[in-house]
Amino acid sequence: MSTHHTLGQLFNVSLVGVGGQGILLTSDILALAAMDAGFDVKKSEIHGMSQRGGSVISQVRFGSRVHSPIIPDGQSDVLVSFERTEALRYAHLARPGAKILVNDMERIPVTVSSGLQPPAKDVAKRLAAYPGLMLIDANPLAVQAGNLRAANVVLMGALSSLVPFDEAHWQAAMRERIPARLLDVNLRAFALGRQAVR
Repeated sequence: MSTHHTLGQLFNVSLVGVGGQGILLTSDILALAAMDAGFDVKKSEIHGMSQRGGSVISQVRFGSRVHSPIIPDGQSDVLVSFERTEALRYAHLARPGAKILVNDMERIPVTVSSGLQPPAKDVAKRLAAYPGLMLIDANPLAVQAGNLRAANVVLMGALSSLVPFDEAHWQAAMRERIPARLLDVNLRAFALGRQAVR
């Protein structure tokens, strides 16, 4: 993470994956955490067929002033992908040298299983070509935290080490957005994700 990131610069995060993976909750919490840290924040969402397991993209931009919620292609500082294939499909969003944080699993989107899109080939090899690639085994870590469904929060924890504000802001945002009865499991998942990229 660049600690010299000033409030004046924009910081761009694109989150991609398949519907039902918790992408929108993750981007909500990122946006709240950035606001809590004093940034101006804009967020956009593009649902493909998110309800039916299609691609989902959410983008969060923060800085001293953010004018547009849309991140131009090739301008994302961090690309977070909730599974491997979507990381390749949306790699064009990342700037050169960006961190590409990927949950090391594959969930075939319905657009591929139904034949609308071709399946990706040589996914692992093609991903390995990105110098900023950070693969994380979020699913087993989520299970270790106490709930497989918290895999998105493991990724959130990993992401928290790549943005220019500290953990306290994330925890404040999680307390605001996550039901109290689920908070402990999610805070554990977050901590495990944060440790995984240290």
